[in-house]
Amino acid sequence: MRTYHCFWLLFWAGQPHQSFLTPLSKRTSGFPEKEKVLVLSGNTRQDLHRSKRSWMWNQFFLLEEYTGTDYQYVGKLHSDQDKGDGSLKYILSGDGAGDLFIINENTGDIQATKRLDREEKPVYILRAQAINRRTGRPVEPESEFIIKIHDINDNEPMFTKDVYNASIPEMSDVGTFVVQVTATDADDPTYGNSAKVVYSILQGQPYFSVESETGIIKTALLNMDRENREQYQVVIQAKDMGGQMGGLSGTTTVNITLTDVNDNPPRFPQSTYQFRAPESMPLDSPVGRIKANDADVDENAEIEYSITEGDGYDMFGITTDKDTQEGIITVKKALDFESKNLYILKVEATNTHVDPRFLYLGPFKDSATVRIQVEDVDEPPMFSRPAYIMEVKEDVPVNSVIGTVTAQDPDAAKNPVKYSVDRHTDMDRVFNINSGNGSIFTSKPLDRETLLWHNITVIAAEINNPKQSSRVPVFIKVLDVNDNAPEFAMFYETFVCENAKAEQLIQTLSAVDKDDSYNGHQFSFSLAPEAASSSNFTLQDNRDNTAGIFTRRTRYNRHETSTYFLPVVISDNDYPIQSSTETVTIRVCACDHRGKMLSCNAEALIHPTGLSTGALIAILLCIIILLVTVVLFAALRRQRKKEPLIISKEDIRDNVVSYNDEGGGEEDTQAFDIGTLRNPEAIDDNKLRRDIVPETLFMPRRTATARDNTDVRDFINQRLKENDTDPTAPPYDSLATYAYEGNGSVAESLSSLESVTTDGDQDYDYLSDWGPRFKKLADMYGSIDSDKDS
Repeated sequence: MRTYHCFWLLFWAGQPHQSFLTPLSKRTSGFPEKEKVLVLSGNTRQDLHRSKRSWMWNQFFLLEEYTGTDYQYVGKLHSDQDKGDGSLKYILSGDGAGDLFIINENTGDIQATKRLDREEKPVYILRAQAINRRTGRPVEPESEFIIKIHDINDNEPMFTKDVYNASIPEMSDVGTFVVQVTATDADDPTYGNSAKVVYSILQGQPYFSVESETGIIKTALLNMDRENREQYQVVIQAKDMGGQMGGLSGTTTVNITLTDVNDNPPRFPQSTYQFRAPESMPLDSPVGRIKANDADVDENAEIEYSITEGDGYDMFGITTDKDTQEGIITVKKALDFESKNLYILKVEATNTHVDPRFLYLGPFKDSATVRIQVEDVDEPPMFSRPAYIMEVKEDVPVNSVIGTVTAQDPDAAKNPVKYSVDRHTDMDRVFNINSGNGSIFTSKPLDRETLLWHNITVIAAEINNPKQSSRVPVFIKVLDVNDNAPEFAMFYETFVCENAKAEQLIQTLSAVDKDDSYNGHQFSFSLAPEAASSSNFTLQDNRDNTAGIFTRRTRYNRHETSTYFLPVVISDNDYPIQSSTETVTIRVCACDHRGKMLSCNAEALIHPTGLSTGALIAILLCIIILLVTVVLFAALRRQRKKEPLIISKEDIRDNVVSYNDEGGGEEDTQAFDIGTLRNPEAIDDNKLRRDIVPETLFMPRRTATARDNTDVRDFINQRLKENDTDPTAPPYDSLATYAYEGNGSVAESLSSLESVTTDGDQDYDYLSDWGPRFKKLADMYGSIDSDKDS
């Protein structure tokens, strides 16, 4: 027979009360009138029948944020197998089991050990089971149930931003959208009104309003003016529980800025402005500044200034300083105190960006009057013209007046003026000027062919104040007169063949004239009277400023006459007529049958493109000078390459001179004085050989003295080798073995180191003969001898 067992789960249902929170051990009353009983079958195929309930059997509720000192009671587990004898044990598993939720294993009572927060975790899923305490085997299958945390209003609304920033244009209409604020509530929006938020404005009325449900802030006042107030701070409150009393609230700050619109026209602070300007003020110089005030900012405050009318409309201009929005009045034309000393202008200031919505506020421009007083200054004299052009004939006499310049003092004082010529423009002093009346006259003869134009500068200065001066250019053109005779266009030197025929053209002539001719030059050619009848040639004028030379007879003999000089008279047709006589050189040459020249006495005709004799001589002299320079340079470089053999200034040098004969070897005692080795100080630079005259090309060299312990043999061998290999050294064998005085020498050794090895006494008296350099040594060794003697 199969036995059925039931597992009962009891928990409180309905609204929570304070009595729910009492401990089980102390709780004798306060249970809800209805108790939920869960009967589960263990290991059966038939469902248990029970009465229909209106709630879910597997979930129940628990209040959050419990503040009592004891554990909060949740519910009770009960099995129909529980006989009350303690044979069953209740266990709990799932979310928070054993930590957050505990169960009395004997009674099945479930309690919460900690304060619960729905915002942290709203639902807990647990599993309950009853097991046999003795066998440890479950007597009922495991049952899962849910604990939902009931919400309470424990969270205030929170805005998404601590501070909101918004801006709207000034003069906006009522109800203009500004910004929307949003607040959220962490409480359960499905349970009660804990999360129902209502917005209200705490600060910022009557300028702004807020919609209670959406949080949209709008303008509430008409025509708010930025120029009166630019910044507004609005405080918005968000309250839960639908705004009812007892609800929690949060606030935020909204900073609202009114942006500028062009609702203010420019206005001049004064109606009239006065300025002073000296008449010498340069063009485009600023006279003064004016400014119209505009309460707007940025581009709405940009102003354009203009001169609309006035007697100085064309004398002055005005521009706008973009940085300061000031109007700068400048000079457009030169001022003249004597002509006009007062100008009255009307200046207008206009906004460049006008908003059509605010045109009803009036015209967005303003005007003011500007008075400019011109001040008199001491001005330099002014010439009657900016430049003068004068003409003068080149044959005028010196001191002739060629023109006059005029300058006056423009000031009211009319100071007298003094004229002068800037000599930097007339270095040759060709012209001069009358300092009183400004008349310019010549001081030197003129020549058009040398210089056609003279450009000078005339200075006019006040006599009372010479610093006030002005300058004017004067351009003087020299006109031509017929003062130059025509001449050949080139030097004519031609030839005639010995076998020439009569009336044969041998040369065509042309002429030039330095003078200028307005109608063109007309030259006439003729033979000089002295050559017209006796000449061997004839001249034919071609009437086109050219002429031809023709032969008059048939044959010419160069042996009789090798050269003919034919004088030609050239005349012009200007007034006065100028003429000159030019000479044509004609050489007689041998020619072949075709008229080609074969030989001629004049080399220039044979080699017309060659150089003259003078040029050839000059070239030859240059070549000779260049060769001499190269030779001298090479000789100097060769001498510089010879370096001294011994660098030390104390080294012994030999007195080597060059002779025209060969030496006599060791027996030649005349060639060199061996005493110089003993006394190098006694070497005489000018001491020459006694028996012959030495060459003057190689002068004796002064050698430095060497130390007494210098190995002379090495020195002599080195010098001998050098002279043997030197191609510039003379081939003389004057360098013999006399220079070495070592062991075996007749003179014996000069060293004092070996004197201690000798048995006999050494005589040092000769040290006194070696000169002042050995005086100290002579005194030392001389004193030793005297000690021995004593």
